[in-house]
Amino acid sequence: MPTGERILERTLPSSLRAELAGDIAVLTLNRPEKRNALNDETVLGIEAFFSALPAEAKAVVITAAGENFSAGLDLSEITERNTVEGIAHSMMWHRAFERIEFGRVPVIAVLKGAVVGGGLELACAAHIRVAERSAYYALPEGQRGIFVGGGASVRVPRLIGTARMADMMLTGRVHDAEAGQAMGLSQYLVEPGAGPDTAMGLAARVAANAPVTNFAVIHALPRIAEADPRQGFMMEALMSAVAQGSDEAKDRLRAFLEKRAKKVTEF
Repeated sequence: MPTGERILERTLPSSLRAELAGDIAVLTLNRPEKRNALNDETVLGIEAFFSALPAEAKAVVITAAGENFSAGLDLSEITERNTVEGIAHSMMWHRAFERIEFGRVPVIAVLKGAVVGGGLELACAAHIRVAERSAYYALPEGQRGIFVGGGASVRVPRLIGTARMADMMLTGRVHDAEAGQAMGLSQYLVEPGAGPDTAMGLAARVAANAPVTNFAVIHALPRIAEADPRQGFMMEALMSAVAQGSDEAKDRLRAFLEKRAKKVTEF
């Protein structure tokens, strides 16, 4: 992992570390003694980080110190909130994670150990997930007498379907890394310890894309996928025209036609 310039030190809590490695920003969950459980301070720090990315950052990698990505909501912070306070608390998580999903640049999460409850909600806000074989997934809210509040009921069914999520919540079922990969919780499955380097390599490839294309993928694509087909086709046409009309797109297409760019080959 990078050892480059620290960023946002004045605004981040001690439960987070941030570094800049060239044009890749790295955010590390830094509460290993608590299995990187997410307290309010940490969630607000995540929001602050994604709200003030350095201009030179073209991709973000989220990783974690210790053996676990995140064991979820820090239950020691649960208080007897009234309904209005409970809604506000959930919406605070929504706001922070929307900064990831609909932020300025693509985000890659490195998953290992516990990816549980709020930890899974955080992971699902990223655009690409690299899971080490130690990763396991659970939504134990049903056994705790509570309900998901950080966006899981929206994001998780998009990846694995409503029925699988209901099973996880109703029965407490835990899925290992291989099952999670098969269901769609991760796009890459790697050996223990290989996650950070894999994610940094992917981030470098992402950062090399045209910014307008990356913007279209993270902002337009999910909206098109959820739209009525006729509206989706129109949004696609508009986004395609915007992208191909940029000077960078014209330069890249010219390079391909002049055989100065790499062709797609078998992996």
